[in-house]
Amino acid sequence: MAVAIIWLFGRRLDWAQVKLAVQKSDWRLILLAVAFVLLGYLWRAIRWQAFLKPLTETSLREVWIATTVGFGAVLVFGRIAEVVRPAVLPLRDKRVRPAASFVTIMVERLYDMMAVVLLFAVNLLWFRPTTGTAADFSRVRILGWLLVGLLGTALALLVWFKRRSRSVIGWLDGRIGDGSALKSRLKRALLSTLDQLSTALSVLSDARLLAISIGWTALLWSSVAVASLLVFRAFGLPFGMSQVLFVLGWSMVGSAVPTPGGAAGAFHAATGAALVLLGVVREQAAAIAIILHLVDFAPAALFGLFYFLRGDINVARLRASTSTSALEHAVEDEKVVLAETA
Repeated sequence: MAVAIIWLFGRRLDWAQVKLAVQKSDWRLILLAVAFVLLGYLWRAIRWQAFLKPLTETSLREVWIATTVGFGAVLVFGRIAEVVRPAVLPLRDKRVRPAASFVTIMVERLYDMMAVVLLFAVNLLWFRPTTGTAADFSRVRILGWLLVGLLGTALALLVWFKRRSRSVIGWLDGRIGDGSALKSRLKRALLSTLDQLSTALSVLSDARLLAISIGWTALLWSSVAVASLLVFRAFGLPFGMSQVLFVLGWSMVGSAVPTPGGAAGAFHAATGAALVLLGVVREQAAAIAIILHLVDFAPAALFGLFYFLRGDINVARLRASTSTSALEHAVEDEKVVLAETA
């Protein structure tokens, strides 16, 4: 898939012009954009710590290491490496249980999708396209509000689940009978994960935690938006924040495609298409998409490589922690803790 998308993205480009556009860019602004992206990773780590607060205490340093290593893995392997981040944290901080780490990442992804889609859709209310692309923008507006509706429905279901979680888990426990050993293990894993998810969703019912998590989310995406603005300015584009949010929405869709290299090809194609809609020449749009992708992911990869080379991340232990037997032990531990709590 990655090869096909990259081929479609680059087959009609004049790569000499793409190279020239990169060479003419202002690297001082690009380096400043990298600094803002690193700030965004810090806000992300602090927010993850806030999500974990209802479940357990944890160290910001360990959350930061897990965050950078996880996003470095996403750059190399694609979205399949999303499992690395929640797998690394329990290895680094024994107070964090694997189920707690994974369910809080689920809540985090919901926050990120909701934030970007809302920014994208609300921005379309006052966004003014060029004359030649008015028809395309009308369809984009419809798609934006459809996404808002879907995410609103998902949020309502999560709030409902938080309020009725005991009943839902009890109903599932009764409906899913104990059969084979594999079925029993899957059942225990499902019920334990749902229980942890219910606890993690306390951020939606606790006004203080909700305000804190929304605040860190706002800081995170403000840093990302400013970094994107700096990259656009580095290429001489006189964009304002409205254009930045429009492109950011497209980039988010592209980055969700699970191809290696941090959604390689898909991110570039989606970002480039958004820029072309804004009147940017194809070759310059491609150059911007390539640099923006590196700015968004490379800083985390460098930190992740640093922690890996220093010995902070042990691949053998990481592999063992995600094995079937390790996950079964984690589920059993969760059952003991839940029973003691009850």
